This record gives sequence, C-alpha cells and structure tokens, in this order.
Amino acid sequence: MVERKEYLDQLWAWKDEQLIKVVTGIRRCGKSTLLKQFQNRLQNTGIGEEQIISINFEDLDNEPLLDYKELYRYIKERLCENKMNYIFLDEIQNVSSFEKVVDSLYVKDNTDVYVTGSNAYMLSSDLATLLSGRYVEISMLPFSFREYVTITGMQEEQAFTEYMKTGGIPYVAVMDRTDEKVDQYLEGIYNTVIIRDIEERQLRKEKLSGKRNITDIALLKTLARYLASVVGSPVSMRSITDYLISSGRKISPNTVNDYVEALIESFIFYPAERFDIVGKQLLKVNRKMYIVDLGLRNHILPRKKYDLGFSVENIVYFELLRRGYRVNIGKYGSTEVDFVAQKQGVVSYYQVTADMTAEETFEREMRPLRSIRDNYEKIVLTLDRFSLGNYEGIKVMNVIEWLLE
Repeated sequence: MVERKEYLDQLWAWKDEQLIKVVTGIRRCGKSTLLKQFQNRLQNTGIGEEQIISINFEDLDNEPLLDYKELYRYIKERLCENKMNYIFLDEIQNVSSFEKVVDSLYVKDNTDVYVTGSNAYMLSSDLATLLSGRYVEISMLPFSFREYVTITGMQEEQAFTEYMKTGGIPYVAVMDRTDEKVDQYLEGIYNTVIIRDIEERQLRKEKLSGKRNITDIALLKTLARYLASVVGSPVSMRSITDYLISSGRKISPNTVNDYVEALIESFIFYPAERFDIVGKQLLKVNRKMYIVDLGLRNHILPRKKYDLGFSVENIVYFELLRRGYRVNIGKYGSTEVDFVAQKQGVVSYYQVTADMTAEETFEREMRPLRSIRDNYEKIVLTLDRFSLGNYEGIKVMNVIEWLLE
C-alpha cells in the first residue's frame, strides 16, 4: 500500500483545526485508503483506538446508519468525554440529509470530522450552504507517475508507457494486469460514476429543486466520449452542441451545459479556463477539458489515431494540480501557452510537446514563451532527450524526469 504522503500531510496540517475536512475525488482514487492511513498515523502518535470512529457507507454492515438520525445517535453514543474524537465518514453522500449530522458534530467540543465524497455536487449545494466557511476541501487524484513508479517497480520508460495506457487508478497499478482485466475493472468504475453517482446527484437535486436535468444516460456517455476525444483542444457549449446536432440529436446549449457539469462534478473531467496573460483576466469562451485518468480515456474512446502529445499534456495538467497550482490555458496575443500555473502569487509558464527535435516544432513551442516579457519561469516539457537545455532563459526539460521530481 503506497503512502499517499502529499495528501496525508495536507490532512495532518488541518488536524484538530475547527474545520470539517472534506476529501473529494473520483471513485477508486484512494480516498478510503487515505482515511485508513491517516487513522494509522493518529494511532502511531498515541491516539487511542476508542477515540476513532470510522464508518464506510458503502459497507452493507453500515446500512442502518444511512438514516441520518440513526447515524447521529450511533456516533454520539461512542464519543469519549474530555478527549478529542476523530470521526471519519466515508462516501457520506450516501446518507440522506448527511449535512445535518456533520453540522451537529461540528458544533460539539472535542470532535474532529473528516468526510469523503465522490461527487462535487455535495459541496456546491448541501455542505456549502450549511457550512459556508467551515470546511476545507482536499481534492484527491489517482496515482501520480512518481507514485506509479514506486508501487510498480518498473523502469521509468516502461512505467511511462504503461501509465499512458492504463492510467493511475490505484488498484489497476497493483493488480495482475492483462488488457482484458484492466478494461473490465475500468468499465465498472466508469459505469458506477456515470450511472450511480450522477443518478444520486440528480435525486438530490430533484429533492431540493423539484426537477432533474440529466435523464438520458446514452447522451451522457456520448458526451463523455466526445470530450475524451478533444482533450487538449478548446471547446465551448456551442461547439459541443453543434457536434451533437450534426450527429442527429436535437439539443440546446443549456442542456449540454447541464450534462457537462454532471461530468465535471463526478470528477471525470476537469475544466481549464483560458487566461489573458496581458490583460490578467479569465476569458469566458473556449476552455479546455482534461480527463482524470488516461486509462479511463483509453477505455471509453475508440482508438482512431495516436495522439501522444495531447496525452502527455493531460498528464502534465494533473501533475500541476497535484503540486498545488491553479492552472489555466494562456492566451498571449494570437499565440497560446499550454499552461499558466499560479501558486502563492508566483507564475510559471509551460509548453508541452511530444518531440522538439524538428526545427519548426522547436520554433512553434518557443515563440509564445519568448514573447512574454515578464521574468517568471518558462519551461518546455518534452519526451525527447535531444533538445534539452536552457535557451535564453527558457528551460527545455524531459517530461519523465520532471514528473519524478
């Protein structure tokens, strides 16, 4: 079991703070394992077992606790007086009116509450409304390439090839892999997210607003395939709508927007907005979408052509998120910078390309970075090892070595 050190350290930094810790991420990215690792760390620092209350709401043994009143009674009976109590509620969105339980525990003395969820809608509605300013979100992703190399023990080049093919979902990395077994496992995750998680989101939304926006699962899957096929390319609600209409569907941009938001809230796709580097403002059109795991992309997308460059770009985008950056697509005049990464007021610019050895490719990737006149770091990441170096302050780095930093 790989220790998810970055996420553990984030949780540990918030330990005993008067905030609810909310861990979010796509199914099977390791949220339950993270909670177990955190509990082990607590016990290793002297916290007694009786001070830890841990409930996984996907375990059938805990089905009676899906009633929020029963859950609250169960936890309340087990609280230790005059000691800090650490409460872990895994996949909390399965509990109807869970926010009432979380709020009641939050206001009690000597409670430190940790919850996980597989749908961002719970943060954009229930928890956010009730607990505004009283929670911190830790967004969890599948294995980074560095973690993948650690757990598989593969040589770097072989590991990168496999990582591009099967992705970083933790169990895929450790299983006795065949193409068929990987595909079946990813099919289970995909269908669970598309059908179960999004359906639960719709039921909750219907309960709150009296209406459901997502009713056509076939359309949802068609849209997911399309977004997977245009990873790294600018898209808008209008362009997606036009594609669906050209495929024979009558649909409005508002409906398309509802379906896209459902895929984002279930953590399958992550949007990257465009940023005007000169005007220092976000642009409202033509954002890009990246898929959380390339294994899932390879599962849902028929292979028509090999798009190595976009796949590498997808990996770099999520690595920047893991490293704590806010990531946008850069627009500089008529040119584009793949990523503008910002953290604590410091900016870094990134270009990503599979190969820089052709002169025209080298010039194309360098041109936007040369045009930017500030003194922030400028980096080109590439798979080739021949063009590496420093060119007038622009670093050209091998992407595999960068991922392993």
